Amino acid sequence: MDETRLPLTVHLAELRTRIIRILVAWVIGAAAAWNFSEQIFALLLAPAVDALGGEQTLQAIAPTEIFFTYLKCALLAGFVFALPVIFWQIWSFVAPGLYPNEKNAIGPFVFVSTFLFAGGAIFGYTQVFPLMFGFFTGFDNEFVQSAWTMREVFALTTRLFLAFGIAFEMPVFVFFLAITGIVDARTLWRGTPYAVLGVFILAALLTPPDWISQIFLGVPMIFLYLLGVGVAWLFDGSKRREAAEAEAGTEA
Repeated sequence: MDETRLPLTVHLAELRTRIIRILVAWVIGAAAAWNFSEQIFALLLAPAVDALGGEQTLQAIAPTEIFFTYLKCALLAGFVFALPVIFWQIWSFVAPGLYPNEKNAIGPFVFVSTFLFAGGAIFGYTQVFPLMFGFFTGFDNEFVQSAWTMREVFALTTRLFLAFGIAFEMPVFVFFLAITGIVDARTLWRGTPYAVLGVFILAALLTPPDWISQIFLGVPMIFLYLLGVGVAWLFDGSKRREAAEAEAGTEA
């Protein structure tokens, strides 16, 4: 039976199963990270603390703020630990709609997706966060000194951490559009100006109102988009050659 023509209820049941597996992996990762939540929190927010000059610390202004911030930190770490499982479940759910040779690429897809997310998050953490927090502390003066709360700094850091990780998935997303036949490589290339506009609009929505983080998020996304278009172009060329060879074999 063709897997792509299964009833909708079967697809929904499979989707539910894969979501449950993702949630189980996430919970296991978060539980494992809970005992190290304080260390993970210190590492994650080190750029903000360093920007404050090392003499000031983050503030907790609510009785439950420290506990719930550490809990969110464990959930974030659990999500990162579960990324291979998450991407495996996503690609496995999509796989029935792909050609047999494309289904065999699930393993590389999972590896590349995980690598790109981790690379984007690390890039944001090491290159952008210090500049961004330094930009905000640059407004301190003799009248006003920065006194940030751990909840607000964690929320901002987490948002950008995930934004950079997801943004670096751009080549995979573009390639997926190509292999599923939604958009071909030529259309993607012609749509580059619109993609550039959309990237900077998205970067402005995902980042704080500072030009540093917007530029550092937008520019890599453009290059990654073009990389995805290039890979899609090579894939289209390979498919055209296979179709031509198959047609020639039929005629022979």
